Amino acid sequence: MTATDGDMSTTELVVASKAGDNAALGQLLEQYRGYLLMLAHRNLSEQLRRRVDPFDIVQITFLEAKRDLHSFRGDSPGEFAAWLRGMLKNNVATAVTRHVMTQKRSIRREVNADAKQGNDSGGAPWIAQLPGSTTSPSGVVIKEETAIALLEALHQLPETQAEAIRLRYMEGLPLAKIVDRMGKSDTAVAGLLKRGLQKLRTIIDPKNNPYM
Repeated sequence: MTATDGDMSTTELVVASKAGDNAALGQLLEQYRGYLLMLAHRNLSEQLRRRVDPFDIVQITFLEAKRDLHSFRGDSPGEFAAWLRGMLKNNVATAVTRHVMTQKRSIRREVNADAKQGNDSGGAPWIAQLPGSTTSPSGVVIKEETAIALLEALHQLPETQAEAIRLRYMEGLPLAKIVDRMGKSDTAVAGLLKRGLQKLRTIIDPKNNPYM
């Protein structure tokens, strides 16, 4: 079985990628795009997201993953996700250093031109990159706003609960696919979804968010 068959599990994609299958690696990375976007959004302040697009951070992480795949020693989806997460957090830290700690370009000294122009669309360009975010032109703004609202709420959940909720309600994956993607048991994923939803429904009203 090859990546072009489209039926490979996440574990099989990890193994095939390590064996040099570039198509498998491409599919594997795409599976984690939404996860990494969520983490980038989670680790970048609202102010910093006006200058650093989470999508760009993810793209840099993907390039590094392709370059350094030989250094990945794991063989499971969970290990691969952890490996990507480590690179992403390093890239976020680099972005923070470059745009916040550097005095000449510090956003602490920057006048927010977007705010003066009434532009509150911070995050909108990259949110459309999330799986399941494609919609009609008339609904794209609402879709982006509700996706951002859900992501903001997910920040208040533990990371594993947030990812399970994102996969279920933003990507629309069934339980079996979430189990495969996260590398956890059915029982573990079901527990993450149950606890995550209980917490999430104390934060946002599901009637006002079509993802839920």
